[in-house]
Amino acid sequence: MSINDFMTMRHELILAALVLLVLIIDMNLKKSQKQLIIPISLSLFFIHTVVGFLPAQTGVLFGGMYHTDALTLLMKNILNVGVFIVLLQSTTWLKHSDNGDKISEFYILLWSTLIGMNFMISSGDFLMLYLGLELATIPMAALAAYTHHQTRSAEAGIKLILSSALSSGILLFGLSMIYGTTGSIYFDTIGAVYSNAPLQVLAFIFFFTGMAFKISLVPFHLWTADVYEGSPVNVTSYFSVISKGASVFILIMVMYTVFHSIAYLWKDIAYLIAVMTMTIGNLFALRQKNMKRFLAFSSIAQAGFILLGIMGGNKIGMTATIYFVLVYIFSNLGAFGVVSAISAKTGKESMDDYDGLYSTNPMLTLLMMLSVFSLAGIPPLAGFFGKFFLFTSAASGGYYWLVFIAVLNATISLYYYLLVVKAMFINKNETPIAFFKSDNLTRAGLLICTLGIFILGFWSQIYEFINSVSFAIVN
Repeated sequence: MSINDFMTMRHELILAALVLLVLIIDMNLKKSQKQLIIPISLSLFFIHTVVGFLPAQTGVLFGGMYHTDALTLLMKNILNVGVFIVLLQSTTWLKHSDNGDKISEFYILLWSTLIGMNFMISSGDFLMLYLGLELATIPMAALAAYTHHQTRSAEAGIKLILSSALSSGILLFGLSMIYGTTGSIYFDTIGAVYSNAPLQVLAFIFFFTGMAFKISLVPFHLWTADVYEGSPVNVTSYFSVISKGASVFILIMVMYTVFHSIAYLWKDIAYLIAVMTMTIGNLFALRQKNMKRFLAFSSIAQAGFILLGIMGGNKIGMTATIYFVLVYIFSNLGAFGVVSAISAKTGKESMDDYDGLYSTNPMLTLLMMLSVFSLAGIPPLAGFFGKFFLFTSAASGGYYWLVFIAVLNATISLYYYLLVVKAMFINKNETPIAFFKSDNLTRAGLLICTLGIFILGFWSQIYEFINSVSFAIVN
């Protein structure tokens, strides 16, 4: 194997180099210089993000365990953009005195999880998928407990690691049955021989259950709200967007390549779970006052909408799902960016604290409104087109009742998203959150989210590009 062959793993190798580089730099900085890690890490990851869009070598490594093609590169680049926005929005919080000399740990842990997600996306067999999943999950538990001096953060880390251990055990048991019944762990080989034999159906159910934990599909969502609320806001935004996006990417690839022969079965399962996820996520979001729990149940409901694209089972479904995840990244990070900015400056995270926000911080209020309107699917914002393509995908498969239920749930979601807008614009408050000015990096992250929400809605070439790339896996 030559050096050129290893360049197929360009994303993972660069990230590993960044982790080592930040660690070495941190070891050579004095305690008073620790905050220099922030601009250094941002600059390094910006370079990595730009390099990711350059022409890259594709191919297969390790006997088919790892593969890179245009679709996997697109997915990795989408995640890189989302992570870069999270890093921009985390600067104010990281500079807080409570973080002390732990700044480098945030970047090291976050990039380590991203390495695992990249391996998941490029996996060609279940062993690589599982190794990538664990590499992504374990550092995520440490991120949840990043502010471990706070009880709720330490509790979030414990809940995440325990629930992840359970879900990983279920998934691994399913993988063992897949190997036992097919004699292989490679996606292509298994896809050619997989059938509706009872043990293979049970193996699929175990696999799907394990992945459903990661995506927070009902009824495997119970950990989500507690972990999101206990984790720091910026870590919560990473869980809600990047982690969920990576899990959706690998799930749709495995469903289309490995389990295509039993699509009639898993589509029925996905139908039921999609209805439960959209409905329960929306109903619980109605009663939330804490903004992190509010956005947690919102993200659960959005996962239900994502299943509509997966059920399409065709090129339209693949394209709609990837496009929706891209839109979701900008929309959700826009909302979390506002919550993060307010939390970093004031420590306030309740929806009631947002009463009268427009009178003191109009720009943040407008961005929050755009973000929640995009999440709700109001035209002409990008979220409308994301949901429209998902509904079109499900309708093309004949799931008209499911589309009808999804439209009803979208209407319910509009109500609770409007509660946030009502609090900011209409509700009276004698002592609203005082005017404050975020740092330039945080504002840059919010600006990127705003541009993404508009550009994705109006620039059709992006959807067409995703459509052309997704053709490879579906056909």
